[in-house]
Amino acid sequence: MNAKALGFGLLAVGVAAWSGYELGMKRAIPIPAATPAATTATSAASAGGGPGAVAPATERKILYWHDPMVPGQRFDKPGKSPFMDMQLAPVYADGGGDAAQVSVSPRIQQNLGMRTAEVKMLAMAPRMEAVGSIAFNERDQAVVQARATGYIERLYVRATLDRVARGQPLADLYVPEWVAAQEEFLSVRRMQGTDLAVLVDGARQRMRQAGMNEEQIRLVESTGRLHPRIALNAPIAGVMVELLARDGMTVMPGATLFRINGLSSVWANAEVPESQAGLLTPGAAVEARSPGVPGAIFKGRVQAILPEVSAATRTLRARIELANPGGKLAPGMFVNVSAAPKAQQVLAVPTEAIIQTGRRTVVMLTDGAGKFRPAEVEIGMEADGQTQIKRGLEPGQTVVVSGQFLIDSEASLRATAGRMEDTPRPGSTVVEHEGQGRVEALGKDGVTLSHGPIPSIKWGAMTMDFAAPAAGLPQGLKAGQQVKFRFTVNKDGAPLLTGIEPINPGAAEKKK
Repeated sequence: MNAKALGFGLLAVGVAAWSGYELGMKRAIPIPAATPAATTATSAASAGGGPGAVAPATERKILYWHDPMVPGQRFDKPGKSPFMDMQLAPVYADGGGDAAQVSVSPRIQQNLGMRTAEVKMLAMAPRMEAVGSIAFNERDQAVVQARATGYIERLYVRATLDRVARGQPLADLYVPEWVAAQEEFLSVRRMQGTDLAVLVDGARQRMRQAGMNEEQIRLVESTGRLHPRIALNAPIAGVMVELLARDGMTVMPGATLFRINGLSSVWANAEVPESQAGLLTPGAAVEARSPGVPGAIFKGRVQAILPEVSAATRTLRARIELANPGGKLAPGMFVNVSAAPKAQQVLAVPTEAIIQTGRRTVVMLTDGAGKFRPAEVEIGMEADGQTQIKRGLEPGQTVVVSGQFLIDSEASLRATAGRMEDTPRPGSTVVEHEGQGRVEALGKDGVTLSHGPIPSIKWGAMTMDFAAPAAGLPQGLKAGQQVKFRFTVNKDGAPLLTGIEPINPGAAEKKK
C-alpha cells in the first residue's frame, strides 16, 4: 500500500508540473524562431506579423504600426520609433488602436465651443516691424567754404538749425584779391584795339584762380562794374547744422563757414531683431509712421543693413531712406517701420490652432465624425492670424481652432496610459526568459546580443537588440564578452532586459 500510494503521489506531482508548464507557455507571448543576424524590427515583426496579421491577445486585425506623436508616418512592422524613445503602436482595422486618438460627442463639442478650420493654401508675406529713430540724410549735405582770404562784413544766418532756402544769401564777404582781379578784368574790357579776346580771357581766368565761381564772374561781366562785396548763397535748401562764421571775422582759404543738411529725405535707423533680419534686403520697400505726425505714412526703401549686431538688444541696424514732404520728420523722432515682402503661396492654418509645448509643435486633426488626434507639424512665418505649415499637414484636412488644448491633454493621457500597459502591473504574472550570448555592441539605450536558442520562448539563435534594464547596464560591460541575461517581452514583441552579467568578466582582458 505504501508503494502504491507513493506511485500515485509521484504521478500527481508529474501531472501538476506538466499542467503548470502548459499554463506558463500559454501566458507567454509566442514568437517564432528567426534566422541569425535578424534585426530588432525583424524579431518584433515575427512577434506581431506584418499588416493584416491578427494580434493574439486581442484577436483584432492590425493595419499598420505608427508613432502616436507622428501619426502620419506608417510602418509595416513593429519595433522602436525612429522619432521618439518609445515602441510603435499598432493601428487596428476597427480603429481602436490609435492610443492618441480621442472621441468627443457633439454635445461636449458644443459645450466647449469648439471651432474648426480647413488647412488650405494662402498667399502670405512675412511682415517685419521694428522701431527706429530719424536722422539727417548724410548724403544730402552741402558745405560752404572760403576760397580766398577775406572778411565777413555781414552775416544773414546767425544760429544753427535755422532753415534756409536754396539760393538764400548767407553772408557778404569782402575779398581784396577778388577786387584786384575784377579791376583787371574790367580794365582789359575797356581797352580799345584788336585781338583783345586773349587778354579778356586771361583776366577771366585770373578771377577763377582767385576763387570766384561762375555765377560771380557772370555778375561782373553783366553789370560791367566792380563788386567789392560778394554774397555767399545757400547751394541747397535745408537746415544749418554747422555755423562757423561771425560778423567781422577774417576767413582763410579752405575754411568751412557753413554746413547745410537737406530735409527732403531723411534716414530712419531701425533696430531689426536678428530673427527678422533675413526679411529685409537693400531696396525693399517700407512704410513708416510717427506718433509726432499722426495719420501720415512715409514711404521709403532700405538703403543698407549695417554689419553690426548690438550686444545688448541682439538687433541689427537697418538704414532706411524716407521721403519727407514738407519736412515733417525731424531728426530724433521715433518711427514704427514695417515691411511686407512679396507674398507667396503656402500651406497655412489659423495661428490659434497651433499648440507649442516647448519640445514639439502640434495641431489637433479631426475627421468630422467626432474623432480627434494630434499631428506634429513644422511651422514657418506668421502673418494676419495665419501660420505657415512646412511639414505635417495636407490641404483639405481639418484642424481644431478652439478647445484643442483639452483634446490634446486627453490624447496625451490616453497615449501615456497605452504605453503604461507595456509595463507589468504589480502582482501580475510576467514570464521571464533566460539565455546566454555574446555582446556585439553597446548603445545608449540598449545592447546588441548574439545568443543561442531560447527554448522557453521558442527562439532560435539570432543577433538582436535588447533594451537596457531599468537599473542600466552593469559597469565594465564590453563588446566581445560572454554574458548571461534575463528578459521579458512586452505586448508589442519587444524584448526588455531585466538583468545581464558577464559569465567570465576577465576573459576579454586576458585576450588583450
